[in-house]
Amino acid sequence: MVRGELYWAGDEDLQANRTRCKKACEAFNAAAHEPRRRQVELWRSIVGDTRSMPPARSDPKEDEALFYDTDPHVDRPISVDHGINFKVGTGTFLNFNLVVLDTCLITIGNNVLFGPNVCLYGAIHPLDPTLRNGIKGPEAGKEIHIEDDVWIGGSVLVLAGVRVGKGSTVGAGSVVTKDVPPYHFVAGNPARVIRPIETNFASK
Repeated sequence: MVRGELYWAGDEDLQANRTRCKKACEAFNAAAHEPRRRQVELWRSIVGDTRSMPPARSDPKEDEALFYDTDPHVDRPISVDHGINFKVGTGTFLNFNLVVLDTCLITIGNNVLFGPNVCLYGAIHPLDPTLRNGIKGPEAGKEIHIEDDVWIGGSVLVLAGVRVGKGSTVGAGSVVTKDVPPYHFVAGNPARVIRPIETNFASK
């Protein structure tokens, strides 16, 4: 599956992990008013992050600050398919109603901003309807990579096999079907390059 080859979604191990991930998402979504420490614990359970938590601080603000540069800030609700194939950097904000089909590896870099209702569709089906065969046929997927310092506008769809280059911006409502060059603004359905982004940030 993670190599992008045809696989059977009904496999017992895959289904067991999807059930685990669904329950982890439900627990995370229900914890809107929990302290940051608890929210990070629940987030890490979704993505299979086994790092040990730092010792708790007695001051709530100091304790919250421990996780500012270690984990993304994720608004709820979210829906993630497998979790273990979803990697997110630090300083990143993922807004509510995020949908992630992480059949293959999906990565989000550092200092990335997501608007609400973003969907990352790493899963695909065969085009041949005979092979596709409804729910009885095999599935496949392709990786998605969102590089550092990207801004993804609200209600953007990123399709399987796409890489969104460093420092780029994707306009709200876009459907991204092919790679986005670094430091470019793209928009539309399908998304197309509107203009390069003028910045001296790339030289840093």
